[in-house]
This record gives sequence, C-alpha cells and structure tokens, in this order.
Amino acid sequence: MKNLLDSAAFKKLNSLHFVIAILFISTFYVTVCNLAFTPGSFFYVSDYTVSLLGKYLCYALLALAVDLVWGYCGILSLGHGAFFALGGYAMGMYLMRQIGDRGVYGNPELPDFMVFLNWTELPWYWAGSDSILMMVLLVFAGPGLLAYIFGSMAFRSRVSGVYLSIMTQAMTYALLLSFFRNEMGFGGNNGLTDFKEIFGFSLQSPDTKLALFVATAVALAFGYAVSHFIVNSKMGRVVTAIRDAEDRVRFVGYKPQHYKVWIFVVSAMLAGLAGALYVPQVGMINPGEFSPLNSIEIVIWVAIGGRGTLYGAIIGAVVVSYAKTRFTAIMPEVWLFGLGGLFVLVTLLLPKGLAGLFASVVNKLDPPAQTDKLPANNAPPTAAEVKS
Repeated sequence: MKNLLDSAAFKKLNSLHFVIAILFISTFYVTVCNLAFTPGSFFYVSDYTVSLLGKYLCYALLALAVDLVWGYCGILSLGHGAFFALGGYAMGMYLMRQIGDRGVYGNPELPDFMVFLNWTELPWYWAGSDSILMMVLLVFAGPGLLAYIFGSMAFRSRVSGVYLSIMTQAMTYALLLSFFRNEMGFGGNNGLTDFKEIFGFSLQSPDTKLALFVATAVALAFGYAVSHFIVNSKMGRVVTAIRDAEDRVRFVGYKPQHYKVWIFVVSAMLAGLAGALYVPQVGMINPGEFSPLNSIEIVIWVAIGGRGTLYGAIIGAVVVSYAKTRFTAIMPEVWLFGLGGLFVLVTLLLPKGLAGLFASVVNKLDPPAQTDKLPANNAPPTAAEVKS
C-alpha cells in the first residue's frame, strides 16, 4: 500500500498515462469476462451490461467536453446537449440509410418516416448520408460549425457569465422545437430508430455491441489525450488565464475571443463524437436529447466529479449515471430530487468534487515530507548547532 501511495502515477491522478491505463484495464477486463465466461459465472459480464457501460463511457466523453470549456475556460455551457444530439443525428442518418428495403414500407431509398409523410425524394441535406466518410464529416462538422457560429457572435460581443449560459440554453431549446417538426426531415417527435446494422454488422449481435463498447473506450482515451494536451499547451495556459483574469489577458495583447471560440469548437466536436457513439448503442435518437435538462445534468456530472480536473468529469459522469440507473428503478419519483440534493451537498461540502475528496484522502494517508523549519527568530543555525 505504501509503495502504491508513493508512486508518481498515483499522486498525479490527472496524468495522461494513468487515466488511459485505467481505461485499458477496465475495457480489457469487461471484454475478457464477456467472451471467456458463461452466464451464471461470477465473473460473467452480460451483453446488456456491456451496452450499459458503453453508454456510460459516451456520457464520460460528453462530460469531458464540458469540463474542457467550463473547468479550464470558465464558459458555463448549458447547450452541450445540442452538440451531443447533432452528432447523434449524423450517425442516425447513416444508420437509417443502411436499412434499405428492409424497412416497413420496403423503400430502398427513403426511410420509413419519409414514406409515411408522402415524401418523394430525399432532402438535399441527406445527400451522401449513406457514405461513411460523409457521416464522419457530419459528426464533427455539424457540432463544430454550430459552435463556431454561436461562439463567434457571443464571444465577440463579450457575452459571459450567466448571460452566456442562458444563451446556450436558448440555442438548445430552439433546436429542440425545430427537430420536433416533421418538416425538418428528421423523424419529428419519434426521431430516428429501428436501425439494423452498422458498417455491415448487425447491431443486435453481441460481438457488435462489444466492439462498440471498445470503440467508445478508445474514443474516450483519444478525447482525454486531446484535452490533456490542450490544457498543458501554451494555448491551454492562455485559456486558463482567460478564465482567471480575462481583462488582464486582453491588456497584454491577446484576443480572448479567438481562444474562446477555438476551445468551444473543440469541445463541441468531442460532444458530437460522444453522440455518434451513443446512438448505435441505445438504438435511437430523438429531439428529447436536445432537452435543456440534459445539458444541465451534464454540468452536474462535472461539478460532482470535480471541475477543472478532466478525470473528475469522467468519474462524475460514470458515478451519477450508474446511480441514476439504479435509483430510477427503485424510486423513480424522487430521483431528480436526490440528484439535486447531491449537487447541493457536493457544492457546499466538496467544492472540488469527488476528485478533490479522493486527492485529500491520499494526502492524509501519505502526507508530503515536511522540510526542516528555521528557528523561531528566523536566524540560520549556528556552527555549534550544525555540528551537534
């Protein structure tokens, strides 16, 4: 135990290698237990659990994206649910085109909801949606373009604080109302569902579910590596300075709005990637994902886990999502009250979140070495004292 506490990796929890090692070990363990053991075994991890864990990892990547802009740049975004949903819809469009003539109406070109609404041809913005390259482009370009347009207007106007948070929430709500309309061509209230396969593999196959889980873990590791590189780079230090004293940064010659837009776009792309991986694992995407409540819940994940730590966002997303899965089955009526109470308690008692609590426990178990103190009069030790 002492050797573990003395290790550099343990003391520096936000190090890149430590977090990726934990992800690798966890993913390897789940994969082996799913493939090597049979149902009924103590070590067996069911296909349902694999899909559930994959969803948690998508949430972790989404929380990481929020922590990047909130924890390090001070931008409290209540609109990241929109970027998440846009990435999900980009993936959903691709998956809908893979159904082909296996839909209810048997139309090889049009999704079932378009046939039902008497559409005769695909809208122009669905062009190329059956291409993998186009899907990947839309997953990143859709959220990134929206973040760039919104961020350019907001940050250039020096909107910040609670006003910016309200604007991001308004943006999300506007998209929610838009995607509810059948005329938008995204399935209206029902959204996109009834997916059959991805990249030629059946989504109902246990092997595909496991592959999606592994791909999500890899994406989370990639997202963490990108975020870690950003916050430790020169640009990342400027972003952190903007969070702490934006006027001073502007005074020394930097243009904070450019850095804000840049970090906001990167964060939006990570959120879009999380949404794209989320859709094939849950089997649907609908306008409900744009709900402002979802964006608020993401912020709660980050606050509970530990804002400004990166790894704390991952912890918060996984812990709260697991608690939600358990408690909504036991007492669904009071879950939201419990989540709100947990957020208040963490804010009051654990301002640094679970990550800060864990770090404080480690410091108590293995306190840093104390340096020798000078005499009370601050005078250097005498020659006799040195000899003694």
